[in-house]
Amino acid sequence: MPLLSRLFLALGALFAALWVGLSAAAAHVPALQQGGPALAASLQQHQLHAVGLLLVGLMLARRASAWLVAAGVLMLAGLLLFCVNIDTRVLWGWDAARALVPAGGSAFILAWLAFAVGAWRQ
Repeated sequence: MPLLSRLFLALGALFAALWVGLSAAAAHVPALQQGGPALAASLQQHQLHAVGLLLVGLMLARRASAWLVAAGVLMLAGLLLFCVNIDTRVLWGWDAARALVPAGGSAFILAWLAFAVGAWRQ
């Protein structure tokens, strides 16, 4: 299995584990229940894009594609710029990178478009 395929699979699994942990904490830790819509949006995006990374890894295991690699890199960028950014704001009050959240959302959009092209092309 190619290295990038394994990397995206492993990172997708790690982000999925992080999503489960944060979801459980948000449901049971009173301080996190104050995270409101921002944390809820971040958790949704964690879940969806962790699965997206797994899909990219599985597709790359079948065939090489620069479009699929781009999709995986963009999903990782989105997870960091959007999800981790919001999570750190809610968990620790770190707000220095708030302006990067829209860039993370844009990375998610571009990731899915690149995935579509990569899945379509042979």
